Amino acid sequence: MSNNTSAQYDNALAQCRDIFEKKTFDYGTAWRILRPESLTDQIFIKAKRIRSIEESKQNLVGESLENEYIGIFNYCVMALIQLKHNTDPETDLEGEVVMKWYDTTTQETKDLMMKKNHDYGEAWRDMRVSTFTDLILMKLLRIRQIEDNEGKTLVSEGLDANFQDMMNYAIFALIRKDEFA
Repeated sequence: MSNNTSAQYDNALAQCRDIFEKKTFDYGTAWRILRPESLTDQIFIKAKRIRSIEESKQNLVGESLENEYIGIFNYCVMALIQLKHNTDPETDLEGEVVMKWYDTTTQETKDLMMKKNHDYGEAWRDMRVSTFTDLILMKLLRIRQIEDNEGKTLVSEGLDANFQDMMNYAIFALIRKDEFA
């Protein structure tokens, strides 16, 4: 396993965290009002935009695809926080609390990635960035089905594992795009 992977992951994560922290300053924690299904739909919108631009080769809005992957990552963090702390009806939380939750969530996800990265031998490095988009969309369809089944699965991973996978795919896309830049 490459020590470079951990450093690259941390660099991409720092970009995501910086945006999340600044948006928390700008908007507070208004996102806490969103139900998990609404967060899933927000991620879906971003992933569909990426795929549309990848296929059409046209970006009329002008916002970078990197920003969309950062958005996917951060919406997944929000979803995981909502799943873990959904019994708390408070929508207006202190930035320090939210950033602590953010850091815990992202560290757990990085730890998972490092284990999987070891077992899969860094296979993601040989994948196309567009494949990460497709995998995110597939995970979203799975999440929608699990949500429609009220969170019940027979043999499949739950919502949290799917959100973590999407977070890692988004980070991989950011790393790969940076390598091509």
